[in-house]
Amino acid sequence: VFLILLDSFFPIRINPNFSTIIKDSNGKIVHAYLNNEDKWRLAIEPIEITEKLEKAILEKEDRWFYWHFGVNPLAIMRAFIRNTSSGRRTSGASTITMQVVRLLNPKKRNVYNKAIEAWQAIRLEMNYSKKEILQLYLNLTPYGSNIEGLKSASVLYFQKAPNLLSLAEITTLAIIPNRPNSLRLGKDNCKIIKERNKWLLKYLETGAFSKTEIDDAIKEPLTVTRNEAPQYVPHICRRLKAENAKMPIINATIITEKQLKIEQITKNYISRLGSNIKNAAILVINNKSHEVEAYIGSADFYNTTDGGQVDGIQAIRSPGSTLKPLLYAQAFDKGIVTPKTILTDVPTNFSGFEPENFDQTFQGKVTMEYALANSLNIPAVYTLKEVTTAAFIQTLKKANFQSIDKNSSKLGLSLILGGCGTTLEELTTLFSVFANKGKLIRPSLSKSTNNIPLAEDQLISEEAAFVITNILSQITRPDLPNNYDYTYHTPKIAWKTGTSFGKKDAWSIGYNAHYTIGVWVGNFSGEGVNELSGANTATPLLFEIFNTLDYNAPANWFRVPKMLEKRKVCAESGAVPNTFCTHQILDYYLPGISYTKACEHLKSIILNENETISYCNACLPNSGFHAKLYPNFAPELLRYNESRHILYASIPAHNPLCKRVFSNNGPKIVFPIDGNTYYVKVGQKLSLNCQSTSDIKEVNWYINDQFLQKAKANESVFFTTKPGKLKISCNDEIGRSTNINITVIN
Repeated sequence: VFLILLDSFFPIRINPNFSTIIKDSNGKIVHAYLNNEDKWRLAIEPIEITEKLEKAILEKEDRWFYWHFGVNPLAIMRAFIRNTSSGRRTSGASTITMQVVRLLNPKKRNVYNKAIEAWQAIRLEMNYSKKEILQLYLNLTPYGSNIEGLKSASVLYFQKAPNLLSLAEITTLAIIPNRPNSLRLGKDNCKIIKERNKWLLKYLETGAFSKTEIDDAIKEPLTVTRNEAPQYVPHICRRLKAENAKMPIINATIITEKQLKIEQITKNYISRLGSNIKNAAILVINNKSHEVEAYIGSADFYNTTDGGQVDGIQAIRSPGSTLKPLLYAQAFDKGIVTPKTILTDVPTNFSGFEPENFDQTFQGKVTMEYALANSLNIPAVYTLKEVTTAAFIQTLKKANFQSIDKNSSKLGLSLILGGCGTTLEELTTLFSVFANKGKLIRPSLSKSTNNIPLAEDQLISEEAAFVITNILSQITRPDLPNNYDYTYHTPKIAWKTGTSFGKKDAWSIGYNAHYTIGVWVGNFSGEGVNELSGANTATPLLFEIFNTLDYNAPANWFRVPKMLEKRKVCAESGAVPNTFCTHQILDYYLPGISYTKACEHLKSIILNENETISYCNACLPNSGFHAKLYPNFAPELLRYNESRHILYASIPAHNPLCKRVFSNNGPKIVFPIDGNTYYVKVGQKLSLNCQSTSDIKEVNWYINDQFLQKAKANESVFFTTKPGKLKISCNDEIGRSTNINITVIN
């Protein structure tokens, strides 16, 4: 009872300082690290202690291990008699448990310390099972230099796990701990063979192993030398070690064969690009298991010149246009757009923000699906304005976009064009949402997390995910690599490219039912390259990796969700057809959510008999008029058509005798911007631009309430101004007026 109480008040604390080892999905060690004492001490696992290994170790060190309580009285008595009769120490009588105590707390060898060792061994037996004590012994045995533990020696000398060792190899490792300085593997192999064979014959004498096993073991040569510890997949191993600091064994999800193959593909690809583009990062997620199967942080980890040790998967970069699919999915879920919804791709000023397309051209009227497939910027900014920046940012926060979460208060409409920071890991995980029916399932890097159910969030609807996939899997689009028909086998995938401002980052992220793969190409220095683009720089690498991992993927493509239906819409607007809609097409929609407002691409205008004058209700004559349908263009589209000399049916001028003054819907001054300050050089002119409805032909411009000039409604006007505060006014021909105020500085 006293011993039990003493043990409870002063428990034995065992905390071996293990090295960290990373194993791949098949249990193979891919990376090992020295412990913080610069020693190799790889933790052996119970499954690696085979019956053969246990029998050989116990036969040599402690045959009665399972029968004693930490101290073997018979062995002590025998050692005492032998040592006394010989006059020198010939036998120590230490059990494996006593050796564990000594290895944990080395002390000078004398009778007093031997007694302490025996007492601690008894206590160890009271707190740990025999299997655990044997495992401790195998983890602590010395093998010379900075190698400790049988597994360390097995990996560094024989390049295999302990459970794969032969009887000859096991016996070799069993004899060295007693003489680690005189029996050095790789240097004293001949001496070791003699000692090994001596013990093998003892095993035969005791009947521990059969004659056949012993004969085969004796014939086995010993040609080992010390090898380097495994150092594969360094980026993910560094990360896992940092994230699991107290775990000696980390089971990664990486599949080494795929990892090494993609590493080589990436390295070769970057070398073919030339000297200006120096790096790439790849992330491969299995959409079924939700595990990361390949993690390439750079083109070459050991290239110190170009930042090879930077982890490009976690580096924060501008995402370019890669967030557009999520935006349109969210807009679809909110009923704002459907694939055939018509959006305008024309020069537009969003309160001072004037985006342009990648090729600096504009397409006019386009469908949502065309805008996404062609990555047009103005429709995306307009859609973000409708969805609202706050709502979109909230979705990105839910998707665990860390940088966006931290900087959300600073972000505006430009974030959809890459005006924010994201990582390859965040983007690739986001695209896996489309492959997982709209569910956000964060991928695992290590098997240790598989015991915990993966968190799932319904980021977008299954229907929205399918609609976006349907658009992104089209191959009639501009972001295909040049000459892809002759150079590449185009895999059956959905993908989206992106190029950041300044051509610093090229992205291409694709998926099918099996994999989601993210590719980033660029320079870790942040240096822009003129020839860098998502289509021509990143997509060829994406295609090559997909063709390597999943060539001619199965035909089980994503199925149309049950709740997704089709309806007829007007081809001119994408809206529910009106009576005047003669050209109708089919479109996907969400019943009860997608907008149901009837098409308004035409509007009825009241004209005189000669169709030279239009009327409003206030100036409608008593007779001599009729109605006619005209295109109902938004002001910005009207201005675009005028500037490009695109012919359209123009509404006749409004009745000049009309006296009604409208209080709203006046011309919109799009430049200058209300409230802004402009730095204008002496003699330099400032431009004036407005947008108005299609029935307005002319407007009048005023500066500080002084008439400047009359101009066409969508014509740019230039004027010279002095510094100071200016009031700028624009009146249309039916009396509607708009005012803004700016400041000019020379």
